[in-house]
Amino acid sequence: MVAAPIPCRAGRSAATALLAASLALGVAACGSGKEGGSQAFKDRPAPPASEFPAASGRTLYQVIRSANAQRSNLLVSPAGKVYARGKNRFGFGVFTASLGQVPDARVALYASRGSGGPAVGPFPARLESLQVKRQFESRTTSSDPDAAKAFYVSDVNFARDGNWYVIALFHQGGSYSAALVPTIKVGDSSDIPAVGDRPPPIHTPTAASVHGDLSRIDTRSPHDDMHRVDFAAALGKLPVVLLFATPALCQSRVCGPVVDVAEQVKHEMGNGVDFIHMEVYNHNNANDGYRPQLRAFGLRSEPWLFVIDRKGIVRTRIEGAFDAPELEQAVRQVAR
Repeated sequence: MVAAPIPCRAGRSAATALLAASLALGVAACGSGKEGGSQAFKDRPAPPASEFPAASGRTLYQVIRSANAQRSNLLVSPAGKVYARGKNRFGFGVFTASLGQVPDARVALYASRGSGGPAVGPFPARLESLQVKRQFESRTTSSDPDAAKAFYVSDVNFARDGNWYVIALFHQGGSYSAALVPTIKVGDSSDIPAVGDRPPPIHTPTAASVHGDLSRIDTRSPHDDMHRVDFAAALGKLPVVLLFATPALCQSRVCGPVVDVAEQVKHEMGNGVDFIHMEVYNHNNANDGYRPQLRAFGLRSEPWLFVIDRKGIVRTRIEGAFDAPELEQAVRQVAR
């Protein structure tokens, strides 16, 4: 998920203190100006790790020094709130100070468990595009100037639970710049079904249960085609793609685009797989709190994707944004 950009002061006090000495080198969390140029949002593989200095047990500050990194004028916003010990799919957005999306950054992440502790990395990031074929792009997405067009994904390994400090190192034109990333909390998410778990058999509303009035259960315009099946009835029979997202009330800029992605994949390869879109808020009103189905899954953010095999076991779990190739691969895994 490309989350709404987080202001410099939000959630960064500990990390800012950790890297205070870096500010003297011109390294800061936020800035102004623009890096990158092209606005073509196309998938791009991660740069090689050899393009960035190895952490080699050095502190984050020492990594910055070793790269002679200057202050980045970009904002880095993590996509998710839930991270577990071990390897994590770490999605994030990169923005200019005016909140424009940056589609061409060469970036890697580094992380450290404690202030002044040894860092791990680099974890280079690939770019994934949220573009879909024209017939699957909703008015909800096309009419929203803030809707995310792309996002970055890195595979980051957190060895222990607790708070982790993270920096992003950008490489451009033979030089480096660095930005702080909001502190990441690892652990404390055991109530959310993980890969290998059997999810709770929640009942999801269907077109039939609302007598055809899809406006009660779908904020997308036009309504999508993922409200035919009740999750509880489908679980353990056919593979299921279950997407919690609210296109019109999204807090993260990606709900509309990922529902469009799911709609495209459903129509192109959904034979023998049940696709279910579950809205987030009671009465489709953010002031009325999360629907009970989200609470049953232990979710405290959106969007979330679960791809479940025909035995009822979660095989893919993604918090935030995903592109069509990533969802297609997850569907192929369960449709065998």
